[in-house]
Amino acid sequence: MARTASGPQPSSPSSGHHGKAVGISIAAAVGGFLFGFDSSVINGAVDSLSSHFELNSFLSGFVVSIALLGCAVGAWYAGRLADGWGRRNVMILGAAMFFISSAGSAFAFSVPDLMVWRVIGGLGIGIASVIAPAYISEVAPASGRGALGSLQQLAITIGQLVVLSSNKGLAAAAGGASNELWLNMPAWRWMFLVGVVPALLYGVLALLIPESPRYLVLKGQYDKAAGVLQRVTGVPDPEGKVQEIRETLHKEHRSSFKDIRGPRLGLQPLVWVGIVMAAFQQLVGINAIFYYSTTLWKSVGFSESSSFTTSVITAGINVVMTVVAMLFVDRVGRRRLLSIGSAGMFIALLLTAVAFSQQRGSGADVTLPSPYGPLALIGANAFVVFFALSWGPIMWVMLAEMFPNRMRAMALAIGTASNWIFNFIVTFSFEPMTTKVGLSWLYGAFAFFAFASFFFVQRKVPETKQRELEAMTGETYRRETTARTSAP
Repeated sequence: MARTASGPQPSSPSSGHHGKAVGISIAAAVGGFLFGFDSSVINGAVDSLSSHFELNSFLSGFVVSIALLGCAVGAWYAGRLADGWGRRNVMILGAAMFFISSAGSAFAFSVPDLMVWRVIGGLGIGIASVIAPAYISEVAPASGRGALGSLQQLAITIGQLVVLSSNKGLAAAAGGASNELWLNMPAWRWMFLVGVVPALLYGVLALLIPESPRYLVLKGQYDKAAGVLQRVTGVPDPEGKVQEIRETLHKEHRSSFKDIRGPRLGLQPLVWVGIVMAAFQQLVGINAIFYYSTTLWKSVGFSESSSFTTSVITAGINVVMTVVAMLFVDRVGRRRLLSIGSAGMFIALLLTAVAFSQQRGSGADVTLPSPYGPLALIGANAFVVFFALSWGPIMWVMLAEMFPNRMRAMALAIGTASNWIFNFIVTFSFEPMTTKVGLSWLYGAFAFFAFASFFFVQRKVPETKQRELEAMTGETYRRETTARTSAP
C-alpha cells in the first residue's frame, strides 16, 4: 500500500460503505445513550430520593455521584477486557449491568442497596463509555471519523433529552415525582425502571454489529479483519490495510500499563494531554447543569413542572448543537472547535456567576431577583451551546483517535477513568458547596477552568483531523507541540 512521508493517506469510502459505517457506529453509540440516560435520570428523582430516604445534602450528593466511581472502575478495566474478550462481548456486558442497575434502583428499599445498584450501573456505563468511541474510531474511515466519533456525544445528549422528557411525563402523570403512578409505585421509581429498555436495545444491537478489525488482527484473524474492512470502510486494498495494522501492533500482545509509561511523572506526555482534557471537560461544570438542573431552577423561582420543562429545553439545545459540531468537526478541525468552545464557555459561565452574585438565601432557599433569574437561564444555556459545540463531543473523539495503536486501549481507559473521577468530584461537591460558598463562586470556578482550557488547547492538544489511526505516533505529537510552544 503506497505511503507518503506523513503516513497513510485517508481512504475515501463509497456512499454505500459510508452508510454501513454510519449504521454500525450508531449501534455502538447506544452505549453513549446509556451514559446520558443515567447522568440525567437522577435529575428528576434526586429531590424525591432525598425526601423518601431522608437524606441530608452530603448523602444526597453521594447517592447521586456514587455511580461515577463505578464508571471510573469500569472505564479503567474496559480496555483490557475489550482486548481479551472482544469489543462486542464487552458491550453486551455493559448492557447487562445497566439492565440490572435500572431494575434494582427502581425497587431499592434502602440507601445502601440503592448505592449498590447505582455502582453496578456505573460499571456498565464506564465500560460503554470506553468501548463505544474506541470501536467507532476503529471501524470508521479517516475522512468521516470525527463526525462518526461524535455520535458518542450525540447519543449522550439524546439520552439526556429522552430521560428528562420521560421524567417530566412521569412526574406530570403522577402529579409530582413523589406521588404514586402505576402498581402503587411512585413516579421516581418508574424513572429508573425505564432504563431497562435502552439496556436491552444496546445488548441486541451489540450482537448484530461486526467485531472491530483491529481486535481481529490482534487475535490473528486476518481474513476476517480484511472482510470487515472491505464491507464497512470499502478500502481498495483490505489485505494491505490489515498488514498496516499488524505493523503497528506487532510488538503488542496485551495492553498494559507499561505501554503508557514515560518521563512525565511516570506517563507519556500525550497520555497526560488526554487526562487533562478529560478533567477539563468536567471541571467546566457541565454536570452541575444536568444532574441538578431541575433542583437548580426550582431554587430560583421555577415550579417543579416549569423546572422539568426548562431542563428538557436545555437538553434539546445540547442535542442540536452536538449535531452542529458533527457537521463541522471534520472541516474546521478539532483544535479550532475546542478553542471556540473554551472562549464561549468562559463568557457564558462568567455571566451566570454574575447573575448568582445577586442571589438571596442559600441552599434550597436560593432566589434571584429580576432580571438576574432570566440572566442565569441565558448564561447556563449559552454555556450548554458552546460545550455541545466543542468539548462535549470532541473530547471523546480525541481520546479515541489521538493515541498510537500500541497504547490506545490503555490510554483511552485512563483518560476516560479520569473523566469519571472528575465527574464524581464535581457532582459530589456541587450540592454541599452551593450552601458553603454559593453558586456565584462555583460558577466563577467553572469559568476559570474554561479560561484555562483555552490556553491548554493552544499549547498542548494535537490536531488529528483527516489522519489515519496508524499515523498517530508520539513522535508526531512531540514535533507539533514543540513547534507551537517555540513559536513567537
